[in-house]
Amino acid sequence: MILAAGRGERMRPLTDTCPKPLLKVRGRPLIVWHIVNLVRAGITDIVINHAHLGQMIEDALGDGAQWGARIRYSAEGTALETAGGVARARHLLDEEPFIAVAADIWCPQFDYAMAKDVLQDNDVWGNPHARESRDVAWLYLVKNPEHNPRGDFALESYSVANEGDPRYTFSAIGVYRPEIFDAIKPGESAKLAPLLRHYATRRQVGGEVYRGTWADVGTVERLEALNAPQIQRKSQ
Repeated sequence: MILAAGRGERMRPLTDTCPKPLLKVRGRPLIVWHIVNLVRAGITDIVINHAHLGQMIEDALGDGAQWGARIRYSAEGTALETAGGVARARHLLDEEPFIAVAADIWCPQFDYAMAKDVLQDNDVWGNPHARESRDVAWLYLVKNPEHNPRGDFALESYSVANEGDPRYTFSAIGVYRPEIFDAIKPGESAKLAPLLRHYATRRQVGGEVYRGTWADVGTVERLEALNAPQIQRKSQ
């Protein structure tokens, strides 16, 4: 699932006439970077939620066939926050763990293939308490950027913790068991962070550090920095 319902207030005036996921980084819309990378990893069934200028997203991407994908849409009208958006689209997701990524990050080398089985491997067959103890989410964390110096979570032997050091920033790429969203009613607005912190307290959130190229394209200045001409250096 690609999360594309945000208004992009900090990206105004660009987002007054263009939804943030369609803003281009190095000639390609942000959301298309994700679609291409997902398809490259063999993940072709994609759900996209949208709200602000959502029809423009549907018009631009269509059914996804041009990239070898099968795209379905979850229109929200009014954005429901991340967890609320997933709950609204729950009928489009099956019962297996799924990947969710925010449309407004840029991570051109992220290999989604490595995320496909992280939660399946966590099941403990024959253990009657496995459902209560298994990981319900797997988060990819990154080194803290300048705009989030204190980070979001700590990591202890592939277990995400609310407290501790060193701390990392959640990349907005995660794998989730769909049932953790079942308590949220379709159409209800709900944030993802409190849900993750709840399960992290129960030590049911796994994770790892992603060290590749990553950027949160949250402001006009960050977008301009990514699109700035690259300095060509002559080899010595």
